[in-house]
Amino acid sequence: MCGLWCLMTRIFKIIVIGDSNVGKTCLTFRFCGGTFPDKTEATIGVDFREKTVEIEGERIKVQVWDTAGQERFRKSMVEHYYRNVHAVVFVYDVTKMTSFTNLKMWIEECNGHAVPAMVPRVLVGNKCDLKDLIQVPSSMALKFADAHNMLLFETSAKDPKESQNVDAIFMCLACRLKAQRSLLCRDLEGRPGQARRLEPAPDASGKASCPC
Repeated sequence: MCGLWCLMTRIFKIIVIGDSNVGKTCLTFRFCGGTFPDKTEATIGVDFREKTVEIEGERIKVQVWDTAGQERFRKSMVEHYYRNVHAVVFVYDVTKMTSFTNLKMWIEECNGHAVPAMVPRVLVGNKCDLKDLIQVPSSMALKFADAHNMLLFETSAKDPKESQNVDAIFMCLACRLKAQRSLLCRDLEGRPGQARRLEPAPDASGKASCPC
């Protein structure tokens, strides 16, 4: 039974949450389509995009759920997008301190919907191309990420030069999820051997980089 399950194309559901206008939709566009949208409107409820990636010879479908930041658009959908989630991306705008301080609220919401502790979570500071407007220093973000056992990525969905960093966010999560699922398959089949867990290694600045 598990052998058949392990051979199926796996789908990893990753949700992206945070305040309105921090760039959640733009991040999903950049990862899934490789472009920055000319015009975006407030996400109503939830939307998702997909991208098929290959990791260590296996094709995996990454399903990125883009969630509304405004509460009036969230109430009817919140239970739906937390259901069966595999990973969570918390996004803030490096030029808006309030979007950073509100992260505690988003984490509380996530915990309130019983998302298991084993579900990987990462922190993303978006709009780092606006260097003269930055309000959230990297040191503060790193401290917060460490306190909540999360990796930190600082990037820009708008700047094409940062596209690899955007990819790294979701590819790191896909790598970690693949490792977790491989371990699950091995345990269920009762096969001997030690699973290899992929952990993104920090770069020289202490921020995360993709292990793949």
